[in-house]
Amino acid sequence: MTKDQIAQAVKDYVLAEFLPDEKPDALDASTPLISGGILDSIATLKLVSHLEDTYGIEFEAHEVGTDHLDTLNDIASIVASKVAAK
Repeated sequence: MTKDQIAQAVKDYVLAEFLPDEKPDALDASTPLISGGILDSIATLKLVSHLEDTYGIEFEAHEVGTDHLDTLNDIASIVASKVAAK
């Protein structure tokens, strides 16, 4: 699975779970999700749980925050690296 495919899958999930009335074009690869207020702490944990279940990976506590999960690009990068390391 490529980073682009991961980013698209995460975008679809975020739109469905957290932005159901938003147009897909409103969320691009560099939209700040956490620092922009789209994801609060509970939503971030829900996203992490979804990523772990979907991709069979685990996040360390220090990886759950804006440094690694603030944009679709960030998320796709860390998921792709974790999948590749399995």
